[in-house]
Amino acid sequence: MTLFRRLDERSPLSGRLALGVEYDGSAYCGWQRLKNAPSVQAELERALAKVASQPVTVHCSGRTDSGVHATRQIVHFDPPVPRSQKAWVFGVNANLPRDIAVRWVHEVPDDFHARFKALARRYRYIILNQPSRPVLERANVTWCRDPLDAEAMHRAAQTLVGEHDFSSFRAAGCQSTTPWRKLHFIEVHRHGPLVVVDVQGNAFLHHMIRNIVGALVTVGRGGRGDDYLAELLALKDRSLSDVTAPACGLHFVDSLYDEIWDLPREPLGPNLLAFLGEWTGERALPDCPMVQFRRGRPLAEPFTPAVLEETLVEEKAP
Repeated sequence: MTLFRRLDERSPLSGRLALGVEYDGSAYCGWQRLKNAPSVQAELERALAKVASQPVTVHCSGRTDSGVHATRQIVHFDPPVPRSQKAWVFGVNANLPRDIAVRWVHEVPDDFHARFKALARRYRYIILNQPSRPVLERANVTWCRDPLDAEAMHRAAQTLVGEHDFSSFRAAGCQSTTPWRKLHFIEVHRHGPLVVVDVQGNAFLHHMIRNIVGALVTVGRGGRGDDYLAELLALKDRSLSDVTAPACGLHFVDSLYDEIWDLPREPLGPNLLAFLGEWTGERALPDCPMVQFRRGRPLAEPFTPAVLEETLVEEKAP
């Protein structure tokens, strides 16, 4: 499948639009716009406003923390003026800093919502496991000079799959009303010097993945056994848990939607892992209540705490 798509420069797009956005989060406080700190959202809205000659507000599939990167952040907005595909992609990129880029633009129906139509989110955490510090990869990996046992990390992580109370892996300042989340899978694999933690779920708590990775590294170093993550999960107390892994190794690589929206498929990032060859949407989603609900199907079972918060917010969303 080709990665090069010809951008139309003649036909104006006027309805709701979805964008695929990539960014290096090193210089930003995170995705969300703040008054006193640089954010990805503010930079993207500023660039869109330049092309539209009017203010533009965007909505994202999932907010990322300070220093976290993204290779497939999905956003949507309602353009105040019609512009062509080429104008939105090239024009916006010409007005963005070099660490943010729009990868594609796609027309979507008016009832599409980047956050409330998402079925799952996926992250990859990359650890460069070698004696010497990284140079070319220093901005998008975490360096660990101690030998890591990736197989032990993978075994320990499997206790997290499914629906759980993730209080032990939740930041103290997390604003979610419930600590319950559902992980579809979490895998740890070694690729030469790279140890990759690949995780997908319905949603994530503040610092949840970085806290999980911090505990997995302790297992990988041989400091604790395969049951360490299960012990921490049972405690339901962040103050008794492990360290938080650095933000620089975390990448938001996918937000999954129903096929009816026909969003572009592309290789999962970051490009450092392009050799893995996996594309977005390649894995089947579990047929869980939230997926059933957002696909407009009758529920096979009642909502559980892990998905109740998201669906209640969705009903109140504009």
